[in-house]
Amino acid sequence: MKMILDERGKKYVLKSGEDFQSDLGIVSADVLNDADIGEEVKSHLNHTFKIIKPNINDFIDIMDRRCSILLKKDIGLVLAHTGLGSGSRVVDAGTGAGAIALNFGNVVGSEGDVFTYEIREDFAEVARKNIEKFGITNVHVKNKNIKDGIDEDKIDLVFLDLPKPFEVFEEVMECLNVGGWLTVYAPYIDQAEISYRIAKKLGFYDIEIFEILERGLEVRPQGVRPKTRMVGHSGYMVFARKL
Repeated sequence: MKMILDERGKKYVLKSGEDFQSDLGIVSADVLNDADIGEEVKSHLNHTFKIIKPNINDFIDIMDRRCSILLKKDIGLVLAHTGLGSGSRVVDAGTGAGAIALNFGNVVGSEGDVFTYEIREDFAEVARKNIEKFGITNVHVKNKNIKDGIDEDKIDLVFLDLPKPFEVFEEVMECLNVGGWLTVYAPYIDQAEISYRIAKKLGFYDIEIFEILERGLEVRPQGVRPKTRMVGHSGYMVFARKL
């Protein structure tokens, strides 16, 4: 897969064998086919574009979305806190457009597997197309309500983005490996609190709730200062481990 970047930093996915068109002009399919990663091409309006190979974040920025997705700050916490790695097996519920499932698949690699449950058929179809377009083969989309049962076992991480995630905690406990993690994304504090209490009652360990706030810094001639705007609350992250 190739991606094209315009002079403004805007990203587009290239379609094989087709001309590229934008408000900055047209680049013919012949020129694009001959261009290697890292090369620059010109449109008929003499604007410059660069050919790049998209990484997972580039692709998620421009993929088809019909719902909101988790922010990088939250996805990063899940990957870092649970120690997910090559060969891990993941169950994900609440696929949406497939953003976090793609991140999981990218991390666990060809030796791992991600099984992602989505109750809505239209969302499941969007996720399948996004995953196929990115070219990853270890993410398996299931148009199924996870409350009807978790089909997999020997799982290292179960990630739940559901209105009432605690309703499946007993099944999660059964399918997890010893040392495996349950992680919940909860937009509201009452979801997080109930998840915490039920996880504790069921015998999970290392139970914690986090909220990640992200603020960048501005570098100016006068000095460095925090940006006026920041990425505040997006959701609470609940972690619990089976030991």
